[in-house]
Amino acid sequence: MKFSMINIKLTREKLFLRLVHWLLVLLIVVGCVPILPNTSEPTLTPTLSEPGVSTTRAPDAGAAARAYLEAWQADDYATMYGLLTSVSRDALSEEGFSTRYRQVAAQASLESLSYEILSVLTYPKRAQVAYRVTLHTILVGDITRETSMNLSLENGEWHVQWDDTLILPELAGGNYLSMYYEIPSRGNIYDRNGHAIVAQAEAVSIGIIPGQINPNQEETLLRELSLLTGIPQETLLNMIESYQPDWYLPIGEASSDKISARGNVLYGLSGLVLRPYRSRYYFNGGIASQVIGYISFIQAEEAEAFQRKGYRVDEKVGRIGLEKWGEAYLAGKRGGTLYVVSPEGQIITKLAESAPEPAYQIYTTLDMDLQLQAQTAIEGFLGSIIVLERDTGRILALVSSPGFDPNLFDPSNFNSSYLIGKLFEPPYPTFNRGTQGQYSLGSVFKIITMSAALESGLYTPSTTYNCGYFFTELQGLTLNDWTYDYFLEDGETSPSGVLTLVEGLMRSCNPYFWHIGLDLFRQGLTHAITDMAIAFGLNQATGIEQVAEAEGQILEPTNEVEAVNQAIGQGPLLVTPLQVVDFVAALGNGGTIYRPQVVERVESVNGEVILSFTPVVRGTLGVTEETLTTIQEAMKLVVDNPRGTAYHRFRGLNVPVAGKTGTATIDGFSEPHAWFVGYTYAEKEDKPDIAVVVLLENAGQGSDFAAPIFRRIVEIYFYGGPLTRYPWEAKIGMTKTPTPEVTETPSP
Repeated sequence: MKFSMINIKLTREKLFLRLVHWLLVLLIVVGCVPILPNTSEPTLTPTLSEPGVSTTRAPDAGAAARAYLEAWQADDYATMYGLLTSVSRDALSEEGFSTRYRQVAAQASLESLSYEILSVLTYPKRAQVAYRVTLHTILVGDITRETSMNLSLENGEWHVQWDDTLILPELAGGNYLSMYYEIPSRGNIYDRNGHAIVAQAEAVSIGIIPGQINPNQEETLLRELSLLTGIPQETLLNMIESYQPDWYLPIGEASSDKISARGNVLYGLSGLVLRPYRSRYYFNGGIASQVIGYISFIQAEEAEAFQRKGYRVDEKVGRIGLEKWGEAYLAGKRGGTLYVVSPEGQIITKLAESAPEPAYQIYTTLDMDLQLQAQTAIEGFLGSIIVLERDTGRILALVSSPGFDPNLFDPSNFNSSYLIGKLFEPPYPTFNRGTQGQYSLGSVFKIITMSAALESGLYTPSTTYNCGYFFTELQGLTLNDWTYDYFLEDGETSPSGVLTLVEGLMRSCNPYFWHIGLDLFRQGLTHAITDMAIAFGLNQATGIEQVAEAEGQILEPTNEVEAVNQAIGQGPLLVTPLQVVDFVAALGNGGTIYRPQVVERVESVNGEVILSFTPVVRGTLGVTEETLTTIQEAMKLVVDNPRGTAYHRFRGLNVPVAGKTGTATIDGFSEPHAWFVGYTYAEKEDKPDIAVVVLLENAGQGSDFAAPIFRRIVEIYFYGGPLTRYPWEAKIGMTKTPTPEVTETPSP
């Protein structure tokens, strides 16, 4: 028994010693193995900050990822590239990096993108950020994917390890995106009555080889070409006679329908060259070309931007006018299928797709017949005619002369290569003189000066002034009235004599308005005329949306000479014809200035109207009813009174008209700009009254040239065509001489 107890005690001691032994061994082993963090949970490892400063946590990897993705949102590829690791930058140039992103954006028609950070895992030297990115595309809608970004810590900052999956997971291994496009036909443009101005059509380019013309057929050839193109036979004959016999002479284009209708005659004419093509066809060689505009191919430098809008790089887009303004309507909604393609060119998968939708049609406020006749009415002059519906702001005709043929921008038109270069040479026919041309207004500005005088309280309609040959109120300076200039020519024209203010406008007396400008300036009202001009809508854009326009320039005079010049529309004063016709319409309608517009409606192919014309008031003239009535009466006398400066141009016209002549002298040019502005007040139910401006660059006196053209426009509008010939015509449509007949009452 005693033996057993001793054995048990020894056994317990051995067990204790063995346990201590194994514990020591375990401690030794554990001390030789590094302790790893628990990788199941994200951690941040302390890093050193500036020398001498206590340690701090590592920078935020999520913030670095957000900076990269926000730079992507802004297309800031330089910033994105700067956030890459040095290894990534060594493997990929900045140009190659940005090209990769740009190609994806272009092929996907990327409009914008959004992202969401899903998780951030951070280790001492590396991090991983999971995020969801959504590409918002024009063509195929939203594409959403989840992917991840690996980052490395370099010099205390996180940098992105770049690979293709940062864009989309499907782009791993160098895969790329490719879009298949479905493009609807471009929408048509019509006049207010539904007549096509531009549409997709079969067309024929027309030309002549002069030396091959059969003399026995020449008369028939000229007649047929004139019918097809609208070019007068006399003009065609001059073109032929002045051209090399064996050279191709481009004439113009016509629709295939017109050619077919006369085919039995045309195809038998020697010397005539007809070449068919299919195109977006601009009828009549261009109707209101600067308003309608033209289309041309997307250029290399703009291809990426248009691809991101959903365009294929070989498409044509609108360049000016309605073709540009209405691009979103006329182009329709493109459809597309976006594929992922391998580096070897094999389709891997389809990412997204959408169906195309038809284009919209644009109906303009233009009256095609009025527009075409107005284009003919100003032929041979540089300048503009604008016809505005007086009480709404609708533009019924807007002519900028010379016009141009938009069909020449289509390379499939055989005549294009012969004539396209001339469109970019003086006198620059694509320039819209009606909305972008800026001119001195001359005596038309006296309407504004008269309004300022009446509103100042210093003048009344019956205030008189002795209008002589000379103005001598400026010390050391003598200015001549227009009557003296004419006296030197004819020896008969007398000074206007004593005039009321109303008669002063009727006679367009320069000394009277020089006096007003000087008087207001000397009495401290230095800005009265300037303020009135701005109230009339000058020195600012009219707000027309569909065509480009200039703002003009109205400056406050700083001395007496500038004040005198401003009073008669000279000096550093610039206006556009559109601004002028806009305030003239307001003079006729009771003082309301409307925003000019050229779109009547936009509708779908099913007839659904998505945009329609609504008159938009942009201001009032800012004068009392009494002042407005006085101005209206004076403008009527310009036309109706035998002493009015335009009376002799409107005798026999049975449409009541109020107007004003204008002649603006231009330094460096022998001939002044000719103006005539006015409005009708016929009050016919079937013919809304109109306001019209005629501006002719360096043509001569306003009453000699602009007034006859104004009258013709009124005749065309109310009677369907011209009734009286111009002073320089042998008969309507045939020029007799470039110099007008002697006038009975010349004017400035």
